[in-house]
Amino acid sequence: MNGPWAIGARRGVLLALATAAISGLSVYLNAFGVKLVSDAAVYTTAKNAVAAVVLVTIALLLGARHEAVALPSRTRLGVVAIAVIGGSVPFVLFFSGLAVATAPTAAFIQKTMFIWVAFMAVPLLGERLGVLQVGALGVLLAGQVLIAPPVGVGWGPGETMILAATLLWSVEVVVAKRLLAGVSAPLLAASRMGLGLVILVGYLVVSGRIAAVGTLTPDAWLWVMVTGGLLSAYVITWYGALREAPATVVTSLLVGAAVITGILTAATAGRTPSPTVVAGYLLVLAGVVAIGAVAARPGRALRARRDPALA
Repeated sequence: MNGPWAIGARRGVLLALATAAISGLSVYLNAFGVKLVSDAAVYTTAKNAVAAVVLVTIALLLGARHEAVALPSRTRLGVVAIAVIGGSVPFVLFFSGLAVATAPTAAFIQKTMFIWVAFMAVPLLGERLGVLQVGALGVLLAGQVLIAPPVGVGWGPGETMILAATLLWSVEVVVAKRLLAGVSAPLLAASRMGLGLVILVGYLVVSGRIAAVGTLTPDAWLWVMVTGGLLSAYVITWYGALREAPATVVTSLLVGAAVITGILTAATAGRTPSPTVVAGYLLVLAGVVAIGAVAARPGRALRARRDPALA
C-alpha cells in the first residue's frame, strides 16, 4: 500500500460515526425547523445560540476557564480564527447562497467537503493516502453523485457563496486538527460556537434583522432548542473525533450522514427512494465501511504532523 493514512485510535472512528448519525438526524429535523422561520440567517443564529450556551456551560464545568488562560497567544489567535472560519462566516455564506442559488449543482457543492479536506490534509497535516483510501474516496464521491446529482448548467453568486462556505469549513478542519494537539475538544467547541455567535448576532444587527429573533413563535423555538442541542452534540463529538483520528478519515466518515437522513425521510414520507438513490446510499455505506475498517486497524501509529507552536 502506497502511503497509508495515519491511523488514530478506534475511539476517533466511533466518535466520527456518532457525529455522522447526529448530523443525519439534524439535517432531517432542520428541514422542519426552517419552515417555521422565513429568514434562514435568523434561524441559524438562534440555533447556534442554543448550541453555544450548551457548549460554553459544559466547557466551564470541565475547567475550560483555567485552560483558556494558560493558552499561548498564538493558540488563542487560532481559536478566534476557528470562530470566524467555522462558527460564523460560513453559516452566513451558506444560507445566503442557498437563498439565491439557481443551479441544482448548489445542493451538491457542500457535499464535496471531504474531498477538499483530503487535498489539504496531505500537504498541511502530513496525512497519507494509499490506493485503498483513494479508492474509498472515489466510491464516496460516486455515491454522492447518485444521491444528489450535480445536474443543471449555470453558476451564479449563490453557488459561489456555497463554495466559499465549503472551503472555509474545510480549512477549519485543518486548523482545528492542529489546535486540538494542545486544546481540549470542549474548549475549542465552546469557542467556535460562542465567539461565532457574537459575529452572527453582529451580522443580524448590521443587516437590521436582529428584531426578528424576538418574533419567533413557541413552535419555532421548540425546533430551535432541539436542533441547537443536536448541533452542540455534533460539534463536540466532531472535535473529539478530529483529536483522535486523521482529518481525512473523520470528514469521510461524516458522509454517512446522508444515508441516515435518507432513511428517515423515506420512512416518514412513505416513499421508497429511486434505485439510483439507493445505489448511491449503498456506495456511501461501502466507502464508510472501508475507511472505518482501515482507520480502526490496530497497531497503526498516528503520523499526522503537528505544529509545536500551536500546541
